[in-house]
Amino acid sequence: MRLLPTPASTTQSSAKLTLSLASTPEEVREVQRLRYKVFIEGMSLSSLYNDEGLDRDAFDEHCAHLLVRDTNTLKVIGTYRILGPHGARRMGKYYSEMEFGLNRLENIKHVLCEAVRACIHPDYRGGAVLMLLWSGIADYMRRERCDYLMGCASVSLADGGHNAAALYQAFKDKGHMAPKDYRAKPYLPFPLEKIAIEQTPTIPPLLRGYLRGGAWVCGAPAWDPDFHCADFLLLLPLEKLDGRYAKHYLKE
Repeated sequence: MRLLPTPASTTQSSAKLTLSLASTPEEVREVQRLRYKVFIEGMSLSSLYNDEGLDRDAFDEHCAHLLVRDTNTLKVIGTYRILGPHGARRMGKYYSEMEFGLNRLENIKHVLCEAVRACIHPDYRGGAVLMLLWSGIADYMRRERCDYLMGCASVSLADGGHNAAALYQAFKDKGHMAPKDYRAKPYLPFPLEKIAIEQTPTIPPLLRGYLRGGAWVCGAPAWDPDFHCADFLLLLPLEKLDGRYAKHYLKE
């Protein structure tokens, strides 16, 4: 399945952009090269360096890969990986189950899509690429008849975890937490109770997009020591999308 190209432009370069689903092994490798450049080289994760220059894992072959391409250069400059219910059954689990216990979500897994590995080239981070990717996710979910979107949003721990702790407290105070029936426990919790809250939280763009769309935070974050971040699990029922986001992402 391939999405129709969708033109857009970035504020930085006025580049023409197209959105599609990877349909060949080479396009999947283009996605994996971008992920390697951003996640591994960009974060100087020397333990994950490899000669191929690819960021890949066993989940890739069971997923749909959204990609945004700059039509001027033909380079892939944005991607999102989507794992639907059928792919998750073939794989035996969702990617998020490597960090969280999803027992309470068992009754919705047949209508649950997972979007992870959001990745945008540093030169194109003006918002247009992320909005294209979100529209592609919504289109994919309509086609697959999925009612829920699950994903992780990472928060850097470079500040010692103070922002992550402040965010979690703000989520609880402002009613962003999921109902108890939709909570998920991290296997390796980040020790929030040991971190003093000394600042107003700064919300990363991906996390802000989820919250504006109406997503719930499914509990305390998991600690990812490899990427030195705290991962918040989010669950977005499509029916919770507010009018502005529904009009944008779910337009016919």
